[in-house]
Amino acid sequence: MTMLTPTEAARLILEHIAPLPAVRRSLREALDLVLAEDVASPIDLPPWDNSAMDGYAARSGDVAGASPERKVVLAVVESVAAGQFPARPIGPGQATRIFTGAPLPAGADTVVRQEDTEGGGPDRVTVVTGRDARKNVRYRGEDIRKGEIVLPAGTPLGPAQLGVLASIAQGAPLVHRAPRVAFMGSGDEIVDLDRSAEILAGKKIATSNSYTLHALIRRAGGIPVDLGLARDTKDSLREHLGAARDADLLVTTAGVSVGEHDFVREVLAELGCDMKLWRIRMRPGAPLGFGLLDRTPVDRVAGQPGQHDGDVRAVRAPGDPAAAGPPAPVPAYRAGVRGRADHPRPQTAALPAGGGPTRGSGRWARGALDGSPGFRHPDVHGPRQRPPDRARGPGRGVHRRDAHRPAARRSTPRG
Repeated sequence: MTMLTPTEAARLILEHIAPLPAVRRSLREALDLVLAEDVASPIDLPPWDNSAMDGYAARSGDVAGASPERKVVLAVVESVAAGQFPARPIGPGQATRIFTGAPLPAGADTVVRQEDTEGGGPDRVTVVTGRDARKNVRYRGEDIRKGEIVLPAGTPLGPAQLGVLASIAQGAPLVHRAPRVAFMGSGDEIVDLDRSAEILAGKKIATSNSYTLHALIRRAGGIPVDLGLARDTKDSLREHLGAARDADLLVTTAGVSVGEHDFVREVLAELGCDMKLWRIRMRPGAPLGFGLLDRTPVDRVAGQPGQHDGDVRAVRAPGDPAAAGPPAPVPAYRAGVRGRADHPRPQTAALPAGGGPTRGSGRWARGALDGSPGFRHPDVHGPRQRPPDRARGPGRGVHRRDAHRPAARRSTPRG
């Protein structure tokens, strides 16, 4: 089986993942789900010309020449608040008292802000500057036109997108249901936190991967299904893997190396899993696999915390959340480092990961942008076993060093 690059592996995974069934969900249940159809607006938004200020609706021809030396007095014909509609048009020399959001009366093309006027009683207003001529009006359809596609199929629904749908009265969008993502770890040395005494005594290892995967799945919009920890026996692995047949995706960690007790690949084969991928050209994190168990996609990642976190971020990212919508473009993975506040623009660097990389594979490392002012280099953190959360700072993440590019260097501090 040919080893692929992370980008090639992501592309192969997407080729074998189909969108999940579409269902109607209320907006309060649709957060982080993915649209299954284009949404066109049935209305203009705003639905009418309206005021952007509290003030007076008027004709620009009447107020454009106003100044403290040449004040303009207008007759106020009515008052219109938000939620009301004007009953009278305005003519030359007239104005309507108006409040933010209220519809403009016919004949008006200007709203003079309240602070640019002087009161002259309930039926008159004095305008002292013409700076607002043809201003402070929000026109019909300015934000959204009727019939316009406001959200295309494949759009993940975040808070802003839900607000847009509510604004055009689309209360039950058609979305792909959230994927059920089963995950499990394996290993006789691994225990959950209910056995913390053994962990603290150095007798067992905490199942940190389970908590990382649970969080990654939730953040990607999936529903985590924890299958627990399998022992290093074929019977235990069969029992745990068999419980995943109703899931939309299965993720396994550990048990994928070449040791005498690493049975995951063998048991998957016995269960009929068609493995499309078993290793990738990525170090650390090479033991990453993908296959199909019946019709359930199976991702298997390395057991080392730093490796499996990198595998998920580097290869699973384009397909998250578990084919909930149309495939996303496969990104070209580079060492993009998000800068600190003093370096707000993204920085690009090739990272030193130590040693000579296998030709064409590239080296990957966790790192964060150095916190010293004036420095634009990533601080690469420790050996591959080091947990990813030890790489602290806003620029932390998993970064690639291309196989034939020089390592990043510290720049000269700015004076």
